[in-house]
Amino acid sequence: MKTYIVGGAVRDRLLGLPVVDRDYVVVGATPEQMVALGYQPVGKDFPVFLHPESHAEYALARTERKSGKGYKGFTVHAAPDVTLEQDLSRRDLTINAMAEDGDGNLIDPYGGQRDLAAKLFRHVSAAFAEDPVRILRLARFAARFTDFRVAEETRALMQQMVAAGEVDVLVPERVWQEIARGLMEAQPSRMFQALRDCGALARLFPEIDCLFGVPQPPAHHPEIDTGIHVMLVVDWAAAQGYSLPVRFAALTHDLGKGVTPPELWPKHHGHEAKSVERVRELCERVRVPADCRDLAVAVARDHGNVHRAQELRAATVIELLERVDAFRRPQRFTEFLQACECDFRGRPGYETRAYPAPAYLMQAFAVARAVDAGEVARATAPDKVREAVFRARAAAVEAWKLTL
Repeated sequence: MKTYIVGGAVRDRLLGLPVVDRDYVVVGATPEQMVALGYQPVGKDFPVFLHPESHAEYALARTERKSGKGYKGFTVHAAPDVTLEQDLSRRDLTINAMAEDGDGNLIDPYGGQRDLAAKLFRHVSAAFAEDPVRILRLARFAARFTDFRVAEETRALMQQMVAAGEVDVLVPERVWQEIARGLMEAQPSRMFQALRDCGALARLFPEIDCLFGVPQPPAHHPEIDTGIHVMLVVDWAAAQGYSLPVRFAALTHDLGKGVTPPELWPKHHGHEAKSVERVRELCERVRVPADCRDLAVAVARDHGNVHRAQELRAATVIELLERVDAFRRPQRFTEFLQACECDFRGRPGYETRAYPAPAYLMQAFAVARAVDAGEVARATAPDKVREAVFRARAAAVEAWKLTL
């Protein structure tokens, strides 16, 4: 019985990155032996155990055989005679198929260290094609390791997988899990580029894929291409360290431009309402969590109003604040403004340009929130309270605007 550290921990140590999680593979043991040593079994699909003291995960060395469609269609074989090299051969990329023994010696049967030096994502074997989740994982790694590139033979294999319909059977929850993790990496646009290069983006997120090649007015969008703009926006959100809901809203704020008839290009009048509809459809299909969905809908609907905030009447400002639920959820209002600023900044030359709208709306919100709604309610008939509070807030904002 021998134990090895495998996968990402080995990769990150070689890259000089902090090692957060350590995965272990045990060779030459049976489940019964692991239990006898005090390990707690937790694996459903294959034998995984928790260490009795550290609670780290230890998996028995195993091989897999494709037995059906999708990422769950596998028959797993775990036995004492499975070697470390056999276990590593079923992993996705060579840079994730390395191991270390107890003395710190590197075991690298598939050239992972070489590909790390070359900054290359390369599949270990043809078994890569058996699990469509690996396309998403590679794309996520592209967003994390921003100076790596995909090996040509690996890209070709991914294209074959897409053509064979493998990504079409991915369950929505798993798609969202990988995309959400990729959005939280350093440069999310690289994830979507990797998916687009192999054709998977069109199958998984056609609403995003169709934005590429759609022009916008150059006066407001020097980058012109809507797809490029959205990638700049989501990368700006990542560079600011913003939350997942903000990054998702940045990604989806302009989906309506993908359905503008070409004869109307480069203008996209009314794209906000279309964007809301497309955001809702995407979120339903991929099972996007409510916090991400709700912020994305708000940003898709009202980012244009934020950009022209100083032109809005006081009553319109209050309507905007109510639509985004600012009075009950001020933190989400902050995230809403962050996502709108990402839209503004995601254009060449706009990175340092003055953008007073968020501060202006935040001040207007403070003025409106300072209105004593309880006092207004006590002086108003019950069926008129909502309207009276609205008028009082609008009047306060109007008075504040006169002081500017």
